Amino acid sequence: ALRLSYLRGGGHDPAILAQLLHLQAEATALEKGAAGPRRGRRAAPAVPGKPPSAGARGLDAALLAMELENRRLEDELLALKVRRERRANAGSQVAQQQAEELAQLQAQVGMLRCHMERTRPWLPPVILPPPVAPPLPP
Repeated sequence: ALRLSYLRGGGHDPAILAQLLHLQAEATALEKGAAGPRRGRRAAPAVPGKPPSAGARGLDAALLAMELENRRLEDELLALKVRRERRANAGSQVAQQQAEELAQLQAQVGMLRCHMERTRPWLPPVILPPPVAPPLPP
């Protein structure tokens, strides 16, 4: 739960994730050790008089290591998904802001054009006399 809330809150520091994973592994090992006899598991060896085989303990350790690695990979995937969503949201927010700014600028240009057309003095075109031809040579 701590790990998930850290990731959902935006945490992505590998050192902290490693610590959380280590704490989870310790908690899992403690739970298995403490809850074993209460869940109907036998604390005594399968064969009376013989200790549990090293192979069985090795399999338990390998299984625990595999579970922890799977959880670490799931955490990594979740962190990547969160980062991708944030990037997508940030990109769409930037695009939306730019579109709003463009619309505001276009509106301002339109208002300025209207203002210029209204305030432009409408004088009649200047009528010039016809051009005068140069004098003829003598």
